[in-house]
Parts: sequence; structure tokens; C-alpha cells
Amino acid sequence: MVDQPLLDRVEKQAWFHKYPRGWPFLLFIIASVTTAVSVMAIERADRETRRLALENSMTELSSALQRRSTETIALLRAGSALFASQDEVTSEQFGEFVGDMQHEGDLYGSLGIGWAPLLKSGDISKLEVAQADLGRVDFLVRPRPEPDREYSTPIVYLRPMSALNQRAIGFDMFSDPVRRKAMQTAMKLGKPVASGRVHLVQDNDRPDAAGFLIYMPVLVDSWGGKRVKGFIYSPFQAEAFLNSASELFSSSRLELEIYDSAVAPENLIAAHRVSGMNGPMLQRTVEIAGHAWILQVRDKKAGLLSPLSRITLFFGAIASLMVMAIGRLITKRAAEDRRVLEWLRSQASIRDSLTRELNHRVKNTLANVLSIAALTRRRSKDIDDFTDSLTARIRALSATHDLLSQSDWGYAALGDVVRSELAPYMEGSESHVMMAGPDIKLAPNDAMSLGLAIHELATNAAKYGALSSPEGRIHVNWALVSHDLATIEWREEGGPPVAVPVKRGFGRDLIEKIVAHELKSEVDLRFPPEGVRCELKVPVRMNRDFVLRSQ
Repeated sequence: MVDQPLLDRVEKQAWFHKYPRGWPFLLFIIASVTTAVSVMAIERADRETRRLALENSMTELSSALQRRSTETIALLRAGSALFASQDEVTSEQFGEFVGDMQHEGDLYGSLGIGWAPLLKSGDISKLEVAQADLGRVDFLVRPRPEPDREYSTPIVYLRPMSALNQRAIGFDMFSDPVRRKAMQTAMKLGKPVASGRVHLVQDNDRPDAAGFLIYMPVLVDSWGGKRVKGFIYSPFQAEAFLNSASELFSSSRLELEIYDSAVAPENLIAAHRVSGMNGPMLQRTVEIAGHAWILQVRDKKAGLLSPLSRITLFFGAIASLMVMAIGRLITKRAAEDRRVLEWLRSQASIRDSLTRELNHRVKNTLANVLSIAALTRRRSKDIDDFTDSLTARIRALSATHDLLSQSDWGYAALGDVVRSELAPYMEGSESHVMMAGPDIKLAPNDAMSLGLAIHELATNAAKYGALSSPEGRIHVNWALVSHDLATIEWREEGGPPVAVPVKRGFGRDLIEKIVAHELKSEVDLRFPPEGVRCELKVPVRMNRDFVLRSQ
């Protein structure tokens, strides 16, 4: 017996089984969303960490740039103080000073230290003659000053005297507006001042190279106060200066850009590029020797996601798939259990129906047997006649039972019922019986009633009718007159002449009363002289299939 509470619980869970594939997918979505939220949180924390690290790096870089410039400014201040106390700046004095300050050639990112006197434009020729007297016959000031320009600051000394620095000897820095502005500011303030972005003479073979200079005025006493004697300065290649400052901190993932005064392509002084994806960027203004630079620092990422996010995403994807697989397994098992329970419930229903049907059929069969026995007893002459007649009729019922058993009591073909009842009279005399009709399936009770009727007609024909003589013939024809009704015609010919019976026999009562009652239709039984005729109507009902359904 099926546990009814268990069935009720399964019925309440029917909503869970309506979507056996949807629930695992929903679990996968939930796990995936959880993984995505975790990755977003990790990325947010990573961005904040990188931003803080970027701020620290920018602070370190700013300090490194200012430190390098401060180291150079210290040298320039020392040189300014030294040369302010000298009447003239000679090549020997300048070379000795720079040699003492270079620290084995480490110029902190600059190309060197130079000396440029501040001259009246008309005194340029005197300077060239004086240098020629010192053996520098190739010293010439260039470019020649414009007629309206009052001053000139030609480069006289520049150490170390490398091939690049040799190009700058004699160059009039006052001729360039950017350099001139820086020197004028230095004269006015009396302290070191850095120029804006310039193209150094040393980089004539590199048109795109950028540089800058730091000027320190050499002030001497005069009748009107302080007078500028000249400038001790240091030229810088911007890229070398940036690299020199970058050595003071770790910048493997940082992209650096330095702009003069404002961020614009034409103001780019130096840049350090790093391959990767763009990360957060910070911008800060840095003052180098009184001149404002714009420093931009960008953190470059190696990939779209951080390593921790990639690990989380990988294991989160595996976990999501595992959750979906487990959910699918659970729902599949639950759905299978539900189908089994539903199958058991249906089988219980079938069993109950079979029990009721069996009880009904047994009662009907026993009622038919009792009726047949009672009528047979009243019509029998002695006990042997009673036994033979009752046995023959019960065998007729048994023959129909056999047909029904072959179809698991589902149905019986009308033609098979007729053949089974006439089979004993067709052995060796098949030509005496002719049957024709379509394939019609009868319900079990109707088949048994029809079998009894055919048996009685065949028995009567064998005793008194067409089957009692060699010339006799029996014609059995059936047809479907509607979707729920079939008609069967029994006709005898060639037998002894037939007379209407004076006394009603058992067979007639069975056909006209019992069979007619069971089939719920009248039976037309006639006795013309040429042979007995009988017409029956049999209902074609929807039979129920009681075969246990396989899972």
C-alpha cells in the first residue's frame, strides 16, 4: 500500500519539480553573481590599494626630482659664491671647481656645469679677442645679437668638455626667449631659476629631444648695489634627468609624464612609458628651481583583473558549475522519486480498479452460471442430460474466457468469439460454416454474452438444424452499423425443414432473455422452414486497459 502522507508531501512539492532544469540554473546564477560581487569587491579594494600606492610613488618621485635639482642647485650656489669673489673666471679656476664637485663624474642627471658672462652686446668682439689670445682661436659667439638687444650671455666654459658640450661653446643663450626669461627672473630674484622646455644645443641631432637649464646668477658689489657678473648654470636632458630621479624609487609599473606649466603635447618635457592597461592616474604640480612642472603618474596594470580576482573568478566558476551539477543531480533524483511515487499511486489505483472489476465480473459470471444451471435443471430429462448440457455451456463460457485472457481481459475480437464457439463443428467440415465481417473488438462482458448465444445456436443447429445433415450450411455475418453498435446475423440453410417450436427450450430462453438482457438489445430469433435465423445487436463499448503500465 502506498504511503498517503508521503504522496501528499510529494504533491505539495510539485512546484519544485515543474522546473527540474531551471532550479540548477538558478543556483548557478546565484553562485555566479556571488562570485562576480566578490571579484568586484576585490577589484575595488585593489584599486584603492593601487591609488594609495600611486600617491606614495608620486610623493617619492616628486621628492626625487626636487632632490636631484637641489643637489645641482647646491653646486651652482657654491660656484656662484666662488666666482663672485674673483675678478675674472679663468679656465683653470672653473675646471678645478667643477672637477672638485663632480664626484667622479656624477652630475645628478645634468650634462655638466657651465659659465656664461653677462655682456653688453657691443662687448662680444672683445670677448672673442680675449679668448683668441688664450689660444681659443675658434671661439665665436652665435648667433650674433640683434641691433636692439642690449645683453648677451655666450657660453664660455662648460665642463666636462665632451663632444656634446663642445657644440654649446659660444652659444648666446640670451638669444633664446625661454632661456632669456629664466635668466631675467634669476637676475631679478637673485636665486636659482629653472627654464621652461627648451631644445639644447647638445641635441641638435635629435629634433624631438627636450631639455631645460637651471641658472644661478653670480652677483658682485657695484656702486649701485648688486650687479650680475654672469651665470653659472647646468643644462639637463629631460629624459636623463627623469631617469636619474627614477633611480631613487621603484617605478616598474608607473608611467610618468612631465609637462612644462600646463598639460599639452607641445609642453611635454619627459616621459617614461610602460606597456599595459591604463590604471588610475594622479597629477601634481612640482616646483623645480622656482619653475612649475606638471607631473602625471599612471599605474599600469598587467591585465584586466588582479591576480587575486582571477583566482577568485576561476574557483568561483568551478564552484558555480559544481553547485549547478549538484543541484541538477538533486532535482533529477527528486523528479525520479516523484515519478516512482506517482507510478505507485497509479498502480494502486489500477489495482483497486482491477479488484472492483474482478468482483463485478465474478459476480456476473456466477450469476450466469446459476441462471444456466437453474434453466438447465428445469429442461433436463435426467441427471446425465443435466450434466452434459451444463458442462457444454460452461465450456462455452470458458472458451470466451480464454480469448479474453489472451488480451489480459482487455477485449475480444468478435470473429474470434464466433470461431471459438463453432470450432467443434468445423473439424473436417469447414465448408459447412461460412463467416464474414470486419475486425470488431468487444468488451469482456459483451463477448461472454455473445459466446453463450453462438454456443446455443450452434448446439441447436447440430441437434436439429443445418449442422445435422451433410447438405446443411451456416452463414454468420457481422457488420458495424455505427461507431458504438454492431449487428450479427445467423442464417441456416440446407438442413431439415424447421417448424416453430411449440414448447420454449432452454436455448431460446437463454438467447432471448439472458443474452438480450446482458447486451441491452432485443434479439430477433425466427424459425422459417428453410432454416433458423437470428439477428443480434452487440454494443461496441470503450474497453478499459487494465494492463499494469511499465515504468
